[in-house]
Amino acid sequence: MSTLPTRRYLDRSTAPHLSTLILMAGMAGMAMNMFLPSLPSMTGYFNTDYAVMQLSVSLYLACNAVLQIIVGPLSDRFGRRPVMLTGLVLFLLATAGTLTAKSAEMFLIYRMGQSTIVAGIVISRAAVRDMVPTAQAASMIGYVSMGMAIVPMIAPVIGGMLDQAFGWQANFWFMLGCGTALLVLVFLDQGETAVKSEGGLMAQVAQYPALLRSPRFWGYCLSSAFASGAFFAYLGGAPFVATSVFGLSPQTMGLFFGAPAIGYALGNFISGRFSQKIGINPLVLAGTLVSTFAVGLQILIFSATLAHHSVFFGIFTLVGLGNGLVIPNATAGMLSVRPKLAGSAAGLGGAMMIGGGAALSAFAGVILTEGSGPMPLLLLMFATSLLSVFAILSVVRREAQLARSGQTATD
Repeated sequence: MSTLPTRRYLDRSTAPHLSTLILMAGMAGMAMNMFLPSLPSMTGYFNTDYAVMQLSVSLYLACNAVLQIIVGPLSDRFGRRPVMLTGLVLFLLATAGTLTAKSAEMFLIYRMGQSTIVAGIVISRAAVRDMVPTAQAASMIGYVSMGMAIVPMIAPVIGGMLDQAFGWQANFWFMLGCGTALLVLVFLDQGETAVKSEGGLMAQVAQYPALLRSPRFWGYCLSSAFASGAFFAYLGGAPFVATSVFGLSPQTMGLFFGAPAIGYALGNFISGRFSQKIGINPLVLAGTLVSTFAVGLQILIFSATLAHHSVFFGIFTLVGLGNGLVIPNATAGMLSVRPKLAGSAAGLGGAMMIGGGAALSAFAGVILTEGSGPMPLLLLMFATSLLSVFAILSVVRREAQLARSGQTATD
């Protein structure tokens, strides 16, 4: 198929509108990072350590990873629409729970429940692949991700302002209102795009080895996972650096914290505009190199003691730019390996990315201590960025091997 299927806005008998897909994915981005400027005040509210409250990021990401493994096959088996609606309802119940939590432990339990909103990321990408072929999918995912980037770019700013004016709970009231509005929109607009598969859930999971045997699938997944790993490490460590190293208030931190999303939006725009012309592999490689260069530059600046909070957050715009080039193109690549398993591929690839991100986010919280400065965080980010370069080079080598042997790039 070379053109988009018929879509009528707020008509659930047709494919979902692009704006609905953007908001589905954007809600997951909001839930991930909106409250981060409030972590220091939440630590005081629950009378616990920062490392404990930082688990609200890493545990959330870990649950995201697990759920993506399940959500993908479920959406292949039962359809994108019912799985998305169910994920939204569970997210709203968990968000209401965070507002009633009396202890850090109960808050973390409800926070893990919020991870069901990850259905928005998996299903928006799978729905794109349902509607268009690989080259167009990379372009459309780029536009979806570009729009999605606006939400997490603005969310920390709003979160910091809400915290300053009303306290940390205001962040979760805001999520509850936005999630309710999205539930209504999805119910009215998201038509089914998947052809439901035969067999049960285990039959879908049993097809994972077809993906796992593909070197190209691994290359695309790892390039995306390592590139985004630098960003997740940033999520885990930047709030600590902002408050302990630079002494920023939650509101000021919120203003600067979204800097990478500016670059991410630009990278996704470039992907949407040029993926079909340039090809997905060159753009993934360019993105990994940009991110690695940016973190290396940060290391040099801090080594020369020239650091300032505007420089620290500003350079991370380039990391966002790199991720904006890598993620939509690598995602289109991994979905193209087995098009009939688009939901499963999106879920499994996303689980690798988010699972690794959860580990890196938690690790960043552990290695940053009073007096350590940001260098441990920067070294961790540089290592993951460099690994993403090697991962996409493995895909390039594999496709060259297949071309020389006259085979099609299906493994």
